[in-house]
Amino acid sequence: MELSNLRPAKGSKHSDNFRRGRGHGSGNGKTAGYGHKGQKARSGAPRIGFEGGQMPLYRRIPKRGFKNYNTKEIVTLNVCQLEKFYQDGDTVVSEDLIERGIIKDTCDGLKILGKGEITKKLTVKANAFSASAKEKIEAAGGKAEVI
Repeated sequence: MELSNLRPAKGSKHSDNFRRGRGHGSGNGKTAGYGHKGQKARSGAPRIGFEGGQMPLYRRIPKRGFKNYNTKEIVTLNVCQLEKFYQDGDTVVSEDLIERGIIKDTCDGLKILGKGEITKKLTVKANAFSASAKEKIEAAGGKAEVI
């Protein structure tokens, strides 16, 4: 037995494709599974998180800090990682980094940082470079191009 072969026990799984409120003979007629009277039987039953007028939990919990919705998510990459994954003379672009699985997504931009050493001659195309990263790439004989 493997995880890919696991199935629910026969008869334990119910279809969600069930017709409610279609008469007594259907087994779920009349009240259509809502029971008799009460708030949950009525139309316009309370929204999720409603606690009967009590201050709801999501409003009772203290909120801290500030969330800036205009912030940009910049992905960073060190020159030592470029050294590890690329051969001499390669061109480094964000699409290739994603394809190789080095980064997941460039989000709002890619910045190359200067941690580590680089010996390979690479042409690196990114949105931004730190001063030390640009210096190390050019010292190795490569190019740091801002896109």
